Amino acid sequence: MDMETDPGVYTPASATSNASNASTPVDSSAPAKLSQLTESLKLEHQFVRVPFEQYRKMVRSNHRIIEKEVSSLLSCVGEAAESDIAGDEAAQRINSLVYRLQGLKRKLEEGSQMENMQAQRCRARLDHLESMNAENLSVLNCNRLNRMLVDYMLRMSYYDTATKFADFSNIMELVDIEVFYEAKKVIDAIHNKEVSPALAWCAENKSRLKKSKSKFEFHLRLQEFVEMVRDEKRMQAIMYARKYLSSWGSSHMKEFQRVATTVAFKSNTECAAYKLLFEAKQWDYLVDQFKQEFCKLYGITLEPLLNIYLQAGICVLKTPFCYQDDCPKEDPLSQESFRKLSQPLPFSKQRHSKLVCYITKELMDTENPPLVLPNGYVYSTKALEEMAKKNNGRITCPRTGVTCDYTDLTKAYIS
Repeated sequence: MDMETDPGVYTPASATSNASNASTPVDSSAPAKLSQLTESLKLEHQFVRVPFEQYRKMVRSNHRIIEKEVSSLLSCVGEAAESDIAGDEAAQRINSLVYRLQGLKRKLEEGSQMENMQAQRCRARLDHLESMNAENLSVLNCNRLNRMLVDYMLRMSYYDTATKFADFSNIMELVDIEVFYEAKKVIDAIHNKEVSPALAWCAENKSRLKKSKSKFEFHLRLQEFVEMVRDEKRMQAIMYARKYLSSWGSSHMKEFQRVATTVAFKSNTECAAYKLLFEAKQWDYLVDQFKQEFCKLYGITLEPLLNIYLQAGICVLKTPFCYQDDCPKEDPLSQESFRKLSQPLPFSKQRHSKLVCYITKELMDTENPPLVLPNGYVYSTKALEEMAKKNNGRITCPRTGVTCDYTDLTKAYIS
């Protein structure tokens, strides 16, 4: 978009800045705010999904524990009823059952407390969404920005900084620090070439991973097999494969055969097909795979939310003109850092930007041309004419409060 006007009257910096912010709603425009609020709520899927998945996971875990304990108790009671015992032995067995029942009661109480805590987290987020209205839209946007920053810090492994920032911003109930700490334990273990925490995580979420046809556990087992071969524990590796990998053979035979063949090689082999399996970057692949499975399990986006929002904004601004030599400095894509971010992104569908009036939200074009105030802010002719009629020819900038006569306005030309 190229704009021309009389020199010394129109300041491109201010006008360009205001043109890019033309779609920002004003406080006095309730319909525009409600529309923006409705669109904002569509972006809160992850915000609600994560605590709900935590709650479901905890309920399933508690149910399995209690079911197993109750089944064991009933079995013991049945055996006691059928056995012919009396005296001290009978009293001892009854005391044992009472002790186990008391333990079961404690587990039920603890499980109930944990479930209530997760339910309260879900309730807190629903209350937060229900409290959204046109009046507190600025607070909503501020909280969303803070949540995106915390999300970015957690994904970049700045856990302490994210916790302190969330506490300072008073949004601890609105962020998923606990979830990312859970992932951190597994990721740190894989980086240290330990698979036990990751395998425990797979066992804990076995049904969900099976439903999504995940291969993460299989790849963990393969890596553990390769490590045994690296340490020249070939017989132990073969026994391990029979116990843990044979069940995967029917569905992943080619991968299984390829890794099993490493028994015939040493870790320093020069055979390219098998040398790759002994490289340290295989652990990095496991970390990436875990992150994908973890995000899929909790309904979390693979990319940080901050990246997604930035990419969406850059796509709207990105046009071929942004890469020309005469691109105005006020255009974000004139800066090298933003150009680097925009490289893999598609161009905007529109070759030219559109100017939308800050006051009326109507398009500024040849029928309703933009007018420039002495302070550089741009509004539509229709809006300023109506304002002048109501105020005896005086214009007041709704953003800065600066006043001027209608005759002081300058037309901005769009080419």
